[in-house]
Amino acid sequence: MNRHSERNQFPPPQLFKFDNLENHVQDHLKRVYGCLSISMFTAFAGAYVHLYTAWLQAGILTMLASLGLMIWLASTHHSKETETKRLGIFAGFTFFTGMSLGPLLDYVITVDPSIIVTALMGTSVIFISFSLAALFNTNRTFLYMGGFLLSALSWLCLAGLLNIFIGSRLIWEVQLYAGLFIFCAFVLYDTQMIVEKKRMGDDDYIWHSVDLFLDFIQIFRRLLIILSNKDKKKEKN
Repeated sequence: MNRHSERNQFPPPQLFKFDNLENHVQDHLKRVYGCLSISMFTAFAGAYVHLYTAWLQAGILTMLASLGLMIWLASTHHSKETETKRLGIFAGFTFFTGMSLGPLLDYVITVDPSIIVTALMGTSVIFISFSLAALFNTNRTFLYMGGFLLSALSWLCLAGLLNIFIGSRLIWEVQLYAGLFIFCAFVLYDTQMIVEKKRMGDDDYIWHSVDLFLDFIQIFRRLLIILSNKDKKKEKN
């Protein structure tokens, strides 16, 4: 037996081979993550416009534009005829969402510009790791977290509203770190939910990308704040 036949007998292991997922689900996930990749570029473009041009600045109007485009996208039926239109709406939504990060990025740059790269790398590692954990899981375990996560998010929002009047530093920090934990868990939940939705016939990959995009942005936002606060504390000491 020659070496060539031995290689065919024992093929190298494939790290990203998802045998537990059907072919049509894998094809759907490729579209979802392809769409998500595009959203990263458009969000970066929005942040760049705020930081380095005088063309448009983040504010209440850009926030309302982002919200309005997301509602428009959700209310537009997914079909082959509307696919291009919905991709355009999605690109606009992610552009203005990225621009809304502008004021926070302005602040982080005054503290230490390298924090942006560190937070982006950290968010990417967290997102990829939790996504793979959800995709390799065969028991649909993370789907049962939905009720808990939505309740926790509701309490988090309520604490944020109350803290506007209280102004407690402790509540703010609890909200910050708890929010990071919750949105990391949402990556697990949303990833498995996308798989289950596709199995039930929902092939709206654009809207599925919105869920993952929002998870990524929320994790990135909180890492920026956490790392900036730690850097400022080091300077004081």
